[in-house]
Amino acid sequence: MRAGRRSRDAIRVLLRAVGEDPERDGLLKTPQRVARMYEELLAGYSQNLDTLLNDALFDVDYDEGELITVAGISFSSLCEHHMLPFTGTAHVAYLPKGKVVGLSKIPRVVDMFARRLQVQERLTGQIADALMQALDPRGVMVMVEGAHSCCSLRGVKKQGVNMVTTARRGAFREQGELREAFYRQIGR
Repeated sequence: MRAGRRSRDAIRVLLRAVGEDPERDGLLKTPQRVARMYEELLAGYSQNLDTLLNDALFDVDYDEGELITVAGISFSSLCEHHMLPFTGTAHVAYLPKGKVVGLSKIPRVVDMFARRLQVQERLTGQIADALMQALDPRGVMVMVEGAHSCCSLRGVKKQGVNMVTTARRGAFREQGELREAFYRQIGR
């Protein structure tokens, strides 16, 4: 998908609204660049879980009581309230029931949801729910740590503030020892 004319026109309107001249030499190609940037940053809308996983589920003899954790998944997203970036790290664990997913697929799931207009709380839950749906595991736990530009650049203007959200599904809701094992695996 190429950056559309409507997006470019809207960016020209925005430039005029802030007092700029979109025909000025330095701004001539800005509408195209900004439209392509948003297309890239919001690419998650054009993805779906089935295509993303691409049959990368494998039968593996792995004890059903053992965790699989993918830690330190970096992401960037756009806050739906201000369309400013927030960035951070996601940690994802699941308890398989006979099937495991290819390692690269979990970061792709994180990116699919992060590349949409988001709030961190929804992002965390969407990752957990998608993995529960796709993998049918005994449980999923997701922790997302994010630094929000809307908190540091505007409003309260506080640097270094991180938000931490969690989503627990299945066995992780009921079993505190599983949550503790997850926190140990991610170094918390």
